[in-house]
Amino acid sequence: MAIVDPPLVQTALVYLDLLGIAVFAISGALAAARKQQTLVTFAFFALITGVGGGTVRDLLIGAPVFWVHDPAVALACLAAALIVWIAPNRFWEGQAVDWFDAIGIAAYAVFGAAKALRYGIDPVPAAMMGVITACVGGVIRDVIAGEPSIIMKPELYVTAAALGSSLYIGLVFAGMAIVPAAGLAFAAGFGLRALAIWKGLALPGYASAGKSSYNARP
Repeated sequence: MAIVDPPLVQTALVYLDLLGIAVFAISGALAAARKQQTLVTFAFFALITGVGGGTVRDLLIGAPVFWVHDPAVALACLAAALIVWIAPNRFWEGQAVDWFDAIGIAAYAVFGAAKALRYGIDPVPAAMMGVITACVGGVIRDVIAGEPSIIMKPELYVTAAALGSSLYIGLVFAGMAIVPAAGLAFAAGFGLRALAIWKGLALPGYASAGKSSYNARP
């Protein structure tokens, strides 16, 4: 059953969407900056990172691809690229990409799940749509930049997105109002990712030592 949001909630979700787009676009432009690319490449990376996850989500849930019908999205991505291009390098030193990415996955995980619910997607796949919305743009960015994708590392990344999207859906179905549910879910997703960046938290990897090889013949 589709969830219909009140006008104020729809406005809040639009701003949450723009927040996710903007910070993801910045992280994409920063990836281009690390490679010392041109302004055109900055804009390209900003766009594909900002809209990549949302594009896949919309195609999967049968929604119109959001940025094709809203020129403000592409303009926001281009503005993010320009900001990174003209800002002093010291603003982007260290783990800037990771922190902007952390904000982006938290915002997009919640927004992606919320949009899936509005289109009548059941709770479990809606939570997965939140994860796809949050993570796919960063994956595309890393692949094109020739960098090892963050999802292939044990860091808490997809887990943070899953926490945010699942918590949002759980709180909404428990009867909490949408805006506070979105705020709490965003805070939880960002908090977990922030701890992973700050403390190096990670899930244990698969240990193959002592186990028979998959390629071993019987």
